[in-house]
Amino acid sequence: MSENKRRDELEVVGVEEVRKSGLDVNKLIDKLVKATAAEFTTYYYYTILRMHLTGLEGEGLKEIAEDARLEDRLHFELMSQRVYELGGELPRDMRQVADVSACADPYLPENWKDPKTILKVLLEAEQCAIRTWNEVCEMTLGKDPRTYDLAQRILQEEIEHEAWFLELLYGRPSGHFRRSYPGEGPLSKKGSK
Repeated sequence: MSENKRRDELEVVGVEEVRKSGLDVNKLIDKLVKATAAEFTTYYYYTILRMHLTGLEGEGLKEIAEDARLEDRLHFELMSQRVYELGGELPRDMRQVADVSACADPYLPENWKDPKTILKVLLEAEQCAIRTWNEVCEMTLGKDPRTYDLAQRILQEEIEHEAWFLELLYGRPSGHFRRSYPGEGPLSKKGSK
């Protein structure tokens, strides 16, 4: 292979095998960029939401919001790597990240002094993430084992986050357990370097 060959002309066996499986790699990259952008913007907005969980009731919720926040950052980092492995790239301008996000921005609600309003925003963000990562799993099942593995790990943690917020809002049991350390990401961490 000539050293003068352009980057996009290089034979990348991992990408060729995904193409051979019938998966449109460009559509996959587009979906992953949008999903990854959602994880990053969620991380950003969760920082603000967590800061506004105040008072006696809010203070007890911060740890759970912090776990979800840090795990969303881990999801961003985990799947960003896959985007580049497939020959894609993330937006070079931060303003574009929010524009391409697969999910709506989880803005701080007007009535933020009521922690339940913040919990509802957190819940909606997790539900969008579940839908998004489920689509990635459906798209890659049996066609791209690496992306599928990473996406299903993220999906499992997003489902767990949803359960946490449902428990807090509606008293529905979730099986939430304390992480060994904030943002541990017990499932997605296994897939990262």
